[in-house]
Amino acid sequence: MNPVSALGRSIIAWVEALGGYLSFVARGFGSGFLPPYRVRLLLKQMHFVGVQSLTIVMITGLFTGMVFAIQAEIGFSQFGANGLIGGIVALSLTRELSPVLTALMVNGRVGSSMAAELGTMRVTEQVDALESMAVDPLQYLVAPRVLAAMVMLPALNMVFNLVGLGGCWFVAVKQLRVPEGGFWERIWWFVDADDIVGGCFKAAVFGFILASVGCYRGYTTRGGAEGVGRATTSAVVISGVLILTSDYFLTRILAPLSVG
Repeated sequence: MNPVSALGRSIIAWVEALGGYLSFVARGFGSGFLPPYRVRLLLKQMHFVGVQSLTIVMITGLFTGMVFAIQAEIGFSQFGANGLIGGIVALSLTRELSPVLTALMVNGRVGSSMAAELGTMRVTEQVDALESMAVDPLQYLVAPRVLAAMVMLPALNMVFNLVGLGGCWFVAVKQLRVPEGGFWERIWWFVDADDIVGGCFKAAVFGFILASVGCYRGYTTRGGAEGVGRATTSAVVISGVLILTSDYFLTRILAPLSVG
């Protein structure tokens, strides 16, 4: 019965962890809409999540667009359809590549930082100090981070779109000699407002995931410096898996709406 018992304990532990996370998210996210409002903390986190992530997002977007243009040209050149490069790359960026890659890159920087910062505060009893001063730690530490990520990820997603499209234009028009007029015409024909809105919605959901998981893993850290290291690593891994998993379900939901 040992394997059965081990499996049962694993399932119970997983359910308890899921329940703890959902309760944490509900209390932490909801407290952000209750007074006192931490506007200064929110703006600080928006700067950290958004402005300080611009460089890595722009570099990733630029080379993603350039590489995807080269790969698209390899396929379309066999059918003499090089004029479709711009439209296909733009559609792929707005719907899929931009929100996912933006979230994964920001997760590696922001999600790990949130887990490490809150984990350090937990093991050094700074969270307990906030509670002793009658300050809600969830409202003070968690809500601004989650809200900032949900606001700034769509903005970074749009930056990724623009820079990626610029990289695609440079490769397709300047190097592969695709007619520039046809390049922009195909983009206008392929990409609708629903595609852009859907990508931004995905980015907001991904921002919620990476921030909430990072905060939860940091807030529940135990075991000193070693525990902080484990929390940081698990936050990045779990957030990355959840982003990719949720992307499938979001795509299934949004695709029929876009077609309609």
